[in-house]
Amino acid sequence: MMSEVQVHTLARQMLEQHGFAAIAKAAEQAQACEGRGDAEEAREWRHIVDAMKIMRGPHQS
Repeated sequence: MMSEVQVHTLARQMLEQHGFAAIAKAAEQAQACEGRGDAEEAREWRHIVDAMKIMRGPHQS
């Protein structure tokens, strides 16, 4: 299992590389892991998604 620091580091790197599309890419990875039956890795990807959403900040209207 990844540490909180690793999760946030990876989330930041993905956002820098892919912009906010990184959130969708990480969510797709989580679904792919679930499809393979790898629940632990899927949980880590969802944690990364949550970290990116926090970094993104609230939605603007």
